[in-house]
Amino acid sequence: MADTERDKMLRGDLYLGGDPELVVGRNRARRLWQQYNATDPEAKSQRTELLTTLLGSLGTDVLVEPPFYCDYGTQITLEDGVYINMNNVFLDCASIHIGAQTYLATNVQLLTATHPLNAAERAAGPESARPITIGSRCWLGGGVIVCPGVTIGEDTTIGAGSVVVKDIPAGVLAVGNPCRVVREV
Repeated sequence: MADTERDKMLRGDLYLGGDPELVVGRNRARRLWQQYNATDPEAKSQRTELLTTLLGSLGTDVLVEPPFYCDYGTQITLEDGVYINMNNVFLDCASIHIGAQTYLATNVQLLTATHPLNAAERAAGPESARPITIGSRCWLGGGVIVCPGVTIGEDTTIGAGSVVVKDIPAGVLAVGNPCRVVREV
């Protein structure tokens, strides 16, 4: 049997995002995060149930402040004690793994999706994705953008407004556009 577009997407190969199976997956996620974003702040059990249905894996004591947006949800893993503030966007065409006790401030974007650099190839429609991994006990400041294929080591702080285009080691403060290590912490 031939690989599906979803198989190609998850493997990191070029795939067609308009594939009907992928559209169904994105629509499923949108319905779930719309419901989640409309919940009462005190409806903790309803929120947990919706996140458990939406996400690939949900640890204990996770708090995701609405609004929250994602492409599929099923490729997202949030370990214990993760805190995600308002207005975060996760394009999870590939896996997004966030380690325990990591905090994301407002307006953080985790973007696994990428497109061919060649204009003719890009116009033909294929895209690809590369995973994002964020270690335990990290802090990403407001407006941080993490690009496809990036790993951020544990105990690292990324300063507000940074654009992370390459891996950042553990135990450092990194800032800027492009994000670079300033010092150890």
